[in-house]
Amino acid sequence: MEDLWGVAVAVFQVWMFVVVFLIMLPAMFGLSLGVTGVYIQVLVKILEWATLRIQRGRQEESSVPVPLPNGIIERAGGSMEEEMGQPRSSRSLVGGEFALSDALYFYKKGLESIVDDQVTQRFSSEELASWNLLTRTNHNFRYISLRLTVIWGLGVFVRYCVLFPLRITLAIIGLSWLVIGTVLVGFLPESSVKNWLSELVHLTCYRICARGLSATIHYHNRENKPQKGGICVANHTTPIDVVILANDGCYAMVGQIHGGLMGVMQRSMVRSCPHVWFERSEMKDRHAKGSFEIGGTIYPVTIKYDPQFGDAFWNSSKYNMVSYLLRMMTSWAIVVNVWYLPPMTIQDGEDAAQFANRVKSAIAQQGGLLDLAWDGGLKRGKVKDSYKEEQQKMYSSIIVGQNSSSTEEQ
Repeated sequence: MEDLWGVAVAVFQVWMFVVVFLIMLPAMFGLSLGVTGVYIQVLVKILEWATLRIQRGRQEESSVPVPLPNGIIERAGGSMEEEMGQPRSSRSLVGGEFALSDALYFYKKGLESIVDDQVTQRFSSEELASWNLLTRTNHNFRYISLRLTVIWGLGVFVRYCVLFPLRITLAIIGLSWLVIGTVLVGFLPESSVKNWLSELVHLTCYRICARGLSATIHYHNRENKPQKGGICVANHTTPIDVVILANDGCYAMVGQIHGGLMGVMQRSMVRSCPHVWFERSEMKDRHAKGSFEIGGTIYPVTIKYDPQFGDAFWNSSKYNMVSYLLRMMTSWAIVVNVWYLPPMTIQDGEDAAQFANRVKSAIAQQGGLLDLAWDGGLKRGKVKDSYKEEQQKMYSSIIVGQNSSSTEEQ
């Protein structure tokens, strides 16, 4: 019994030495020993081999599943005017007259939305073209060959028995330090010393938490990095966006109020830094355009995660915060690119909504993301009247336009 106790103590000492001296201390000073980089390179080689083996398996066995493309229906790519134009042109219509065939367009669009609406699919994980050796990515690929199955089994052991305990240890240390540190700093009077300590606590804790996710972050165009006095605007995929950005600098954040673990962190963080938390359900507290109405300089930032190593997207309606973090800590790694875009200011004759859309388009273009007209609030809320009115105006313009054309020809 004493021998077992001695072995347990020795293992614990080695474990804490690795955590504190080989991971935490380098992370606190923004240094890296290069272990994560080597790990990512080895992982890339393994996934490339798995991809080639799966492709060969598809050729050898017809039963091997072929990944489905995104979406289950094929949509027409034309505009409302183009899709309605042919049925209306085949009839002799009096200017401004309603055609019963016009209803077919709206009927078709309604059915498409019921079968596969464009909102819900934007909040679901993308199916990868090949299996990345994570069970939750694809349930069939691991049965192609014995070697592939063995590699998958070893991956499960490494992720759950080696990486997960290490990551959970770092996460507990980082989050505990964040809560305790920000609360203690919050008792200090307002001064430059308090601001400095607040930035130190935030930066240190976020870097430890990033190591707890095996995060590999590539920052681009650092000359455009947000400066104090400006407003940083980024696309939002997951709560760990904060960890990714704050590894390169501290920010006073504006975000939604959460409960549970996230709520505890928010209440402690606001004690040392002037973060702004709001309730999304209260319209008077909406901040959708507020950042663009007050003037000043906007610093756009694009954040793009590599799904090959793990799905970073958080479906908050399906998973709570703890479940999501557990999924992240049992993934291979978090690999992400961050682009700092040139600062932007509102132009003459441009209102806040137009300015916001211009910033959104710049962020989407840099990251190769879809530039959609609606925001994420549409997932839970009702469709805005403005969206309905926009469709009504488009249809009215088609009728009015044909009315004008008929008058000119006469």
